Amino acid sequence: MKDNSTGNETTTRWVLSGLILILALTALGALFRTEAAQEPVSAGPPDPVLLEDLVLANRILSQEGIVDGFGHVSVRHNANPERFLLAGGVAPELVTADDIVEYDLEANPINLGESGQYLERFIHSEIYKARPEVQAISHNHSPAVVPFSVSSVPLRPIYHMSSFIGEGIPVFDIRDIFGGTHMLVSDQMRGRALAETLADRPAVLMRGHGVSVVGVNVKFAVGRSIYLEINARLQTQAMSLGGDITYINMEETEAFLDEAGEGLGYERPWSLWKLHAMEQ
Repeated sequence: MKDNSTGNETTTRWVLSGLILILALTALGALFRTEAAQEPVSAGPPDPVLLEDLVLANRILSQEGIVDGFGHVSVRHNANPERFLLAGGVAPELVTADDIVEYDLEANPINLGESGQYLERFIHSEIYKARPEVQAISHNHSPAVVPFSVSSVPLRPIYHMSSFIGEGIPVFDIRDIFGGTHMLVSDQMRGRALAETLADRPAVLMRGHGVSVVGVNVKFAVGRSIYLEINARLQTQAMSLGGDITYINMEETEAFLDEAGEGLGYERPWSLWKLHAMEQ
């Protein structure tokens, strides 16, 4: 009788190989479908006023010397809190409405143009993720503020317009967590660590790098960035005089912030900053 065992084994191997191939293709197709389903969807066109304010915020921070060719400011999308708007790799003074990119909270671009992306977009995505009340974020290399990021001297409120500093601004030292790096917050893990250091404060210093400032709207993020720079200059001047310095205390801070909610915010200087920015 003829032995068919070899042929049967070959047939079995072909059948198994075919099944494995089918399963692999099915799994691969499911993976592609899952990835496609997870692609971020646009929240739609933002409020035109919000878009205009974001463009102006970039121009204002530039004209006030808070940013130069580097730095960026973002706003949370008005139609979806899981989206935010940020310029795409453009020097702040040159930002136009056409440069604005929509992102999800994983820092994935939804409508990326030709201008590229900021490496540190994760500053924005992770802070928005951690702080639902935050509606705008400014990251800058404010010249007078940077020295306080590397000194044991804390940045403290020295005049009423910087009362928001309150109990102080924490310092994020990327080296403590990630060792020697290029100092940029260029991924989610670094962005998350920065957001944890920020906690519930209005700003966080970044050792040897700059500062990230948050606000309930873009005017607050811009105003705080400007007055943080002014406060740093004034504090440095006061310290150079020698002797004791009288800082704004928490009772005064709370009183000022209570009044700020009644109209002592940034509307008045914003109008002036906007006028100057539009003249450029």
